[in-house]
Amino acid sequence: MSLSRRRFLHGSAATAASAALWTPNANALGGQPGSPNDRIRIGAIGVNGMGFSNVQSLLKLDGVEVVALADVDQGVLERRAKNVEDLTGGAPKTYGDYRALLDDDTLDAVVIGTPDHWHCLQMVDACSAGKDVYVEKPLANSIHECQLMMDAARTHQRVVQCGQWQRSGPHWAEAIAFVHSGTLGRIRSVRSWAYMNWLPPVPDVADASPPAGVDYDRWLGPAPKRPFNENRFHFNFRWFHDYAGGLMTDWGVHIIDIVLWGMQATAPRSVVASGGKFAYPDDAQEWPDTMTALYEFDDFLMTWEHATGIELGPFQRAHGVAFVGNNGTLVVDRQGWELYPEEHLENRRPVGYKMPGRPRTVANQNERGLDQHTANFVDCMRSRTQPICNAEVASLAAINAHLGNIAFRTGGKVRWDSDAGRFEENAEANAMVTPTYRAPWALPSV
Repeated sequence: MSLSRRRFLHGSAATAASAALWTPNANALGGQPGSPNDRIRIGAIGVNGMGFSNVQSLLKLDGVEVVALADVDQGVLERRAKNVEDLTGGAPKTYGDYRALLDDDTLDAVVIGTPDHWHCLQMVDACSAGKDVYVEKPLANSIHECQLMMDAARTHQRVVQCGQWQRSGPHWAEAIAFVHSGTLGRIRSVRSWAYMNWLPPVPDVADASPPAGVDYDRWLGPAPKRPFNENRFHFNFRWFHDYAGGLMTDWGVHIIDIVLWGMQATAPRSVVASGGKFAYPDDAQEWPDTMTALYEFDDFLMTWEHATGIELGPFQRAHGVAFVGNNGTLVVDRQGWELYPEEHLENRRPVGYKMPGRPRTVANQNERGLDQHTANFVDCMRSRTQPICNAEVASLAAINAHLGNIAFRTGGKVRWDSDAGRFEENAEANAMVTPTYRAPWALPSV
């Protein structure tokens, strides 16, 4: 396999491992002498959904304090401040503007749980302010922003963890170790999917005034100016082009990350995608509710499928990854992993070969991958090493997801030049690589 074809953006393939990439000086963590080995003070930006789930997980760790919260929705901010006070006995400081939170020199790290279109600017600002960062997935809302975020983490020597928490789950690592063992034989294709029956249609509603206490202009931030609409706010923002990439970037980064990990891959040569609003053709969301993308790598094919309103995906699993090898197939999801041997290929197997039966193992239903992931982040803050899903690892899944979405939006096969970070002879696709920020916000430079 050609290394150049597997390199993603300017040599980032070398960072797919989760080990330390650098060792900063002793005062790198927020300028607080002794804090890595004593108390770690954390602020959170965007605390309505996963941002607050991350806060709750971090508060389970010894030596961690959550002392500041920022949100543009005053109602959310007050509710979450009360939640933190109930959990810890201490009231956090609260801010409507995340930049005021970043001015607090006593903070060691921040959690970023805002909509996707805010991740890049807030993460770069946090790194510039000397904070370590736990940022929700997907890493960024565009390909170019992923590069900026990788550059910021390295330039400012910050510890950055992205919320693709499956990377920290023991049964995921066990399944990937089996894939890497070679027992499956040559892997020719990998299937990945997410079928979400719990996602209802998003009905059309009229534009309206923002709710009381919501700084809507700040919520929009760098996104285009539009009237407030309830359907584009809070959870449902992920179904609209201005703010996120639909199921492809919401669940896709979790699942595609496992494919890339298992195959030790980074960049496809080409992608083609097709889909549409086939489940709910008249609802308000812009991204397809049904979609299939085909990725051509150097020596295997990857398919991604997603659908809303149904859950019986391949292998009767709502989500998962299937590594299809000459000797058998390994299927893994959040519940565990199992093997499907090829029963009639004895003549292809090496002497002495024996394929394990299934089920191989089932994950402990009480396993909490998020807690393991936040613990990895805090451990790495103390050791000053890079976490298991650092910015460069997370960028691989995010960029692959964006490639699939760009292929869908352009309506044809796109060919990706990973060394140049551009599509080959496709001006329409290249126009989607870098976002345009609404003034006065500007795309950050590192």
